[in-house]
Amino acid sequence: MAAGYQSQKAFAEAVGVDVRQVRRWESNNPPWPHPDLQQRLTDLTGQDMEALGFTPPPGRDHPTAQRRHGAVAHRTASSHLSAVPSQSTAPMQPASVATDYESVTRSHRHLYWSVAPATLHPAVLAHADLGCALLPETAGQTRRTVAAALAETWLLAGRIEFFDLREPEGAAGTLLRALQAAGEADDSLIGAAILAHTAFIPGWAGDRDAAVERMVAARTYARRGSASAEFWAWLDAVEAECETRCGNTRTALHLIRHAEDTVAAGAEHPTPTWMDWFSPVRLAAFKGNTQLKAGHLPQARTTLLGVLDEMPATEDKQRTVIYGDLAAVETAAGQPEEACRYACLALDQLEITWYATGMDRIREVRRALAPHQHEQCVRDLDERLYGWATTVSALAR
Repeated sequence: MAAGYQSQKAFAEAVGVDVRQVRRWESNNPPWPHPDLQQRLTDLTGQDMEALGFTPPPGRDHPTAQRRHGAVAHRTASSHLSAVPSQSTAPMQPASVATDYESVTRSHRHLYWSVAPATLHPAVLAHADLGCALLPETAGQTRRTVAAALAETWLLAGRIEFFDLREPEGAAGTLLRALQAAGEADDSLIGAAILAHTAFIPGWAGDRDAAVERMVAARTYARRGSASAEFWAWLDAVEAECETRCGNTRTALHLIRHAEDTVAAGAEHPTPTWMDWFSPVRLAAFKGNTQLKAGHLPQARTTLLGVLDEMPATEDKQRTVIYGDLAAVETAAGQPEEACRYACLALDQLEITWYATGMDRIREVRRALAPHQHEQCVRDLDERLYGWATTVSALAR
């Protein structure tokens, strides 16, 4: 039960035996299991054979400390997380630890949309440290659940580092640890999500080959994990953004059209609850940005205004980005007053919820407004952009 199996039937299925065999093992005089089943029992429960109540038959030596150490070394060598100590030397946590750890992970995921990233980030990292400490004290389904929540926790930390704190090198290391935890959980779907996030790093730096290679890996994992239509569409959107950053807007628009068709067709598999960063409205936001970069200004304006109309009230961070893209559309269209109006709306939103990606959009707009820098609307924007509160906040974050 501590390993997460709430019935003899569930445990029997995990071991690969009949439930009557489990009953015999739980009797007062359990039979000595075959060697392959010994390994399965040890892996699933995190306990050695003696701790499980088995007595070696006559003629067999009791497991020695050296043999136990050898088994521990084997598990550690095959583990994806080299820092995780062996299971058999640590006390076992109850199965409820998985639910409790997972609930905090879920709370952090919700807090991301409103709490300042510099405030939330240390708490998320501390929660990841806790997950590393719990893993060696769990086994079986409990261990897999903790590992999956740990992967999600590190994914959140990596998202904060990349999108909010603008630390791509730190995000790369964090996302690697997230992928290792996903391997411990054997969760291909969250592995796909992590790999797709790693594609942003070279994609935003203009390294198309590296981004494409990571997206191929992400799609491979998604096929293993029975991804939903929305998940497949998000993968298209990620690749589209990378292509856009690399100057390939035609390819990006093709990917976005494919994503729209995928969402419209639907699929039998549900979208995982942790994928709260994407929706059809978010897809339209990707599309509007790509249309902007492609120079399709009327289409971009229409798409982005539609996004604003459909966007939920809780999407504060994304709203900043949309205002920034609309400001860029009006700048390119030669409408500096309208561009400054949208830029100021973005700054209003940034005062509520900081988002480095949103501020980057505003700075790009201001650079593009250089030919109009003596106009009053641009000077008013500068007063907002370089006010005490905004300047100190941007430097502090």
